[in-house]
Amino acid sequence: MTDENPLLALLLEYVRADQRVCPMPLRWQELWEMLPGRQRRGASWEPPPPLILGEWWSTPSFAKAERLTEHIHYAEAHGVLAEVDRFLRALPEAEWAHLGEFLSPRTE
Repeated sequence: MTDENPLLALLLEYVRADQRVCPMPLRWQELWEMLPGRQRRGASWEPPPPLILGEWWSTPSFAKAERLTEHIHYAEAHGVLAEVDRFLRALPEAEWAHLGEFLSPRTE
């Protein structure tokens, strides 16, 4: 992985620090809407949407973290990583979901 973008590596490290999982639903939707080229692909979207609404409570934390990682990689591939980096780093800690904060026993 020597060709990995240093900003990508630093952002992935940041979003995984302090037991962060993903942005809270409204902020995660806002992030997803920043991603260029979003389009329907059959019954789904490319990139896939954030795991919010009904999926928020039924999706394990690791799957939410993976989806956020997918969004960050998509941002890099589509030239908006710097904007996504600024957005995520500007979120107050209260706008992040953290391990242990979820009510559903299936999320940890």
